[in-house]
Amino acid sequence: MSSLIAFNKPFNVTTQFSPHEKYQTLKDFISLPKFYPAGRLDTDSEGLLLLTSDGKLQAKISSPKFKLPKTYWVQVEGIINQQAIDRLRNGVQLKEFYTKPAIVTFLDEPLQLWKRVPPIRERKTIPTSWISMTISEGKNRQVRRMCAAVGFPCLRLVRVQIGRYNLFTHQLPLSEWRFIAIRDLYL
Repeated sequence: MSSLIAFNKPFNVTTQFSPHEKYQTLKDFISLPKFYPAGRLDTDSEGLLLLTSDGKLQAKISSPKFKLPKTYWVQVEGIINQQAIDRLRNGVQLKEFYTKPAIVTFLDEPLQLWKRVPPIRERKTIPTSWISMTISEGKNRQVRRMCAAVGFPCLRLVRVQIGRYNLFTHQLPLSEWRFIAIRDLYL
């Protein structure tokens, strides 16, 4: 039987179980054998990470072929404008590929987010703003690269949802994990 775990990954935690010389790893939070991440979440990103003991389920969750949408809350440097939002919605040319269109909306600063440790760098003369972005591709550092390509570098990136599973609807606190039903991911 397939088992699935949702984990709310903190900043500066690398998504591996083997020891790392600089960062905490998943092993510092999850001590179950034979579970593996279903997809990536960069060390400098936070939020929802799924892990499973089933290789086929792992591939299905992480593969863009199955188009499981992933939603991120993104804090960017500067006040993002409609032109940048439209470019993200239409797809952006990155070095080696053109991204598929994303679902992007303006977002008020999310008050339900935890404080990041360490906090983002603050600049007195440059404000920040937030967007919500949903993609189904998941290429390497894609959201960060898309934001930079439209002129708004990413300062903080929090994955809040994969498929139907949402960190806040399901009340998953930072640094905690729980078993979830596979049906909670799919419509």
